[in-house]
Amino acid sequence: MKPIRLRADVLAGLTTSFALLPECIAFALVAHLNPLMGLYGAFIICTLTALFGGRPGMVSGAAGSMAVVIVALVVQHGVQYLLATVLLGGLIMMAFGLLRLGKLVRMVPHPVMLGFVNGLAIIIALAQLEHFKSGEQWLSGTPLYLMTGLVLLTMAIVYILPRLTRAVPPALVAILGVGLLVYLLGLPTRTLGDMAHIAGGLPTFALPDIPWTLDTLRIIAPYAILMALVGLLETLLTLNLTDEITETRGYPDRECVALGAANMVSGAFGGMGGCAMIGQTVINLSSGGRGRLSGVVAGVLILLFILFLSPLIERIPLAALVGVMFVVSQQTFAWASLRVLNKVPLNDVLVIIAVTTITVFTDLATAVLCGIIIAALNFAWQQARELYADEHLEADGSKLYRLHGTLFFASTTPFLNQFDPASDPQRVTLDCRHLSFVDYSAIAALKTLRERYAKAGKQLQVFHLSERCKKLLKRAGVDHD
Repeated sequence: MKPIRLRADVLAGLTTSFALLPECIAFALVAHLNPLMGLYGAFIICTLTALFGGRPGMVSGAAGSMAVVIVALVVQHGVQYLLATVLLGGLIMMAFGLLRLGKLVRMVPHPVMLGFVNGLAIIIALAQLEHFKSGEQWLSGTPLYLMTGLVLLTMAIVYILPRLTRAVPPALVAILGVGLLVYLLGLPTRTLGDMAHIAGGLPTFALPDIPWTLDTLRIIAPYAILMALVGLLETLLTLNLTDEITETRGYPDRECVALGAANMVSGAFGGMGGCAMIGQTVINLSSGGRGRLSGVVAGVLILLFILFLSPLIERIPLAALVGVMFVVSQQTFAWASLRVLNKVPLNDVLVIIAVTTITVFTDLATAVLCGIIIAALNFAWQQARELYADEHLEADGSKLYRLHGTLFFASTTPFLNQFDPASDPQRVTLDCRHLSFVDYSAIAALKTLRERYAKAGKQLQVFHLSERCKKLLKRAGVDHD
């Protein structure tokens, strides 16, 4: 590795580690867990996925999307059941990767991807607003003005510094600079230590203390499946985004296996489950992190913060971290999607808006699923409208239909409406050279058409079927001669 690349990855990893701390602590608190569980999970998952995953430069950790999923489990059954769920969820993720299902991410349309990115950007920004509260009350007066001023100063440094020099990551300079300013001036603002104390020891291996029975499996399996689905979705979509930013290609199946293994290790050592984190990934990439070293440095530093550096780290002003995350939110949001709203089909606009809204108000898995369903229904509708037939009366008095398009469940009615068995001559020919049969509905439609002509006492012949269509018809027992 070149010295310049090595330096860039180390500095990017350092910057990312600062951004990981408040997020992982906050997500642990959301899930009613000890903050150290979030930090242990971040250390283990970030380090292992960086070392063995399929997407260098991407950062994984204890993610909020997965924390929300397991809140009810922790409240009802306790931490030990959560750890068992993380183990099972990791196993499901590994199986997903080993079965080479990562390629399914190709089924996610671009409008869904834009909605995902925009929704997470809004979530990142909204999450920072919690730091403007003291307990349940919003800050006011001097504390509010000081917090706002430091946040704006941090954002100004991040935006302006790259115009002066790119030797160091601007987010790192902003965090350290604002932290030093607060320390030297003794400014009374909230710090990371006000969220939680992060001092601790090494994570220790211990299998979850639960009864290993079918009853336990019934309790944890639904949560494990949902956790795995959410984690895989966020990871694969973030991998796609990272590919676009870096203009390189990642390996989704390898990333799924590494993520699953990392979750299993995290569960076995008392850590939360996790997946790719889009905000921290954007920070890492914008800070120059492109190699595996950047993720490894970020993960290892989390452990060092816990073991040795907690007194210093707890002095970092929350305002500095909030300012950086506001910038990340702005950089993550796909502003280009707003400029093209009046240039792309209305259906795609609806998908972008729907996925963005559902991501913010429910969860990522539901949003992406709804987006794919909307896009799929729109595609089916458009394809169904493309089917048509040319009609020709032949010299011998027979009639020829040349069919064009795709015959599937949504186009069977338009297909059957092309024909008029009562008025057609005795002999009718179907030229299917340009017609594709896709599913059983297509076979059933052809069978129905044959029956209609037979009932009218007329002969229907079908020509130029593709070999695939012939196999489908033969398997279904439908005569195509």
